[in-house]
Amino acid sequence: MTKFGVEKTTLDILKELAQKHKVIRKQAGLSQSELAERSGVSLGSIKRFENTGRISLESLVQSAQILNRMGDFDLILNINKNMKDIDKLFSDRTRI
Repeated sequence: MTKFGVEKTTLDILKELAQKHKVIRKQAGLSQSELAERSGVSLGSIKRFENTGRISLESLVQSAQILNRMGDFDLILNINKNMKDIDKLFSDRTRI
């Protein structure tokens, strides 16, 4: 269902990430408290994340490291190769 022309809201995405995190954590055989201890992220932050989708980026990365999911971040904010060409055009213009 689209909301105002957007397929997913920010909250939808946060909740999906939280649910995926919970499944991955369980697949790794870790309780929330075990993940907290190993990652250095507070237990409260992990609980809040898995319930609401809210977590700091730093804490998410720390958790992902323990869950061996760092490669998942490679696609986030990925730079389109064409954008590099556009940036080059603009940098060349400043020399003129």
